[in-house]
Amino acid sequence: MKIDLPRPDGTLAAYTLGEPRTYPPPENSITSRVAYAAAHVVADPLGEPDVLDWDATLAFRRHLWSYGLGVAEAMDTAQRGMGLDWATTRELITRSGAEARACGGRMVCGAGTDQLPPGPAPLGRVIAAYEEQLDVIEAAGAVPVLMASRQLAASATGPDDYAEVYGRLLVQVARPAVLHWLGPMFDPALTGYWGSADLDAAAENVLAIIARHAAKVDGIKVSLLDAEREVALRRRLPAGARLYTGDDFDYPELIRGDAFGYSDALLGIFDPIAPAAAAALRALDTGDLPRYQEIFAPTVPLARHLFAAPTYYYKTGVVFLAWLTAHQEHFRMVGGLETARPVPHLVRLFELADEAGLLPDPDLAAARMRAWLAVQGVTA
Repeated sequence: MKIDLPRPDGTLAAYTLGEPRTYPPPENSITSRVAYAAAHVVADPLGEPDVLDWDATLAFRRHLWSYGLGVAEAMDTAQRGMGLDWATTRELITRSGAEARACGGRMVCGAGTDQLPPGPAPLGRVIAAYEEQLDVIEAAGAVPVLMASRQLAASATGPDDYAEVYGRLLVQVARPAVLHWLGPMFDPALTGYWGSADLDAAAENVLAIIARHAAKVDGIKVSLLDAEREVALRRRLPAGARLYTGDDFDYPELIRGDAFGYSDALLGIFDPIAPAAAAALRALDTGDLPRYQEIFAPTVPLARHLFAAPTYYYKTGVVFLAWLTAHQEHFRMVGGLETARPVPHLVRLFELADEAGLLPDPDLAAARMRAWLAVQGVTA
């Protein structure tokens, strides 16, 4: 299968698609690591900007569960703070919770404060906003992820304010929660989270919170795109607390681990590479490290391109790949975010997905790519 693709100089060049790699759903559960895919949402192309196609959105979650992965629901991959409002998020959590119970799927859900207006807010209002969302998550039967809050980042005067907010929340959660450290490359509004722009000081602050409430902390998701810093933090966690890597650049080595431990996973990249990720983790289950490396290796260039700066627009590439792989029938996004990445970026993403063997139907992917390029004004 060949397709003419635009080059940086404005010319078109023939590109020949390769053979897809086949990764059937595993027969057994993944056992060596806890792994969640942060799932995207599918917009209703005929609805208002924040209306979802519920059938396609929930079908994609069933796809992730079928591969033995957990679903990280209502996280930043689902466009929290980038088009998805709290009313729709609440319905998403409730509907996904019902689907998870029906199929026995694992699910964590993001609890945030995005029902508040932007900007500073009294700490009491921040806590109350978190509590409202925690009630919805616990009713859905999910493990809560206490998402980094823009309102808290705008309001806190130092580490003590973070300690107060998280302390108030952790003492009341029904089951141990996951904390959430999202770096400013994912959301510039979170610069200085945990009370300091110095990442070493911030790490000390969050470690103190975890130590103080260890019985109520399942772990912490770290998305700083800094493997060395993640490993250093992982080695200092109290016994029983997990480090869920959110490093979409270095996930193979962080999940593999070293003599001192390993990271579990809560990753946006696991959304588009779910079949490969599940196969790699099953290889890890059996101790087949060469197979683990062989499967993950071609996904890393794809991930590094997908999450390239400005990193917070990675959701556009995730949905583009979902369309190319027939998980949805259109390339439209909540809030019109499908326009956030330029044509050359998505053309290269197409090539990298093909090189990784992640386009299961090359003919369909090429046909959709041609149609999209024609709409962009790129014609042979």
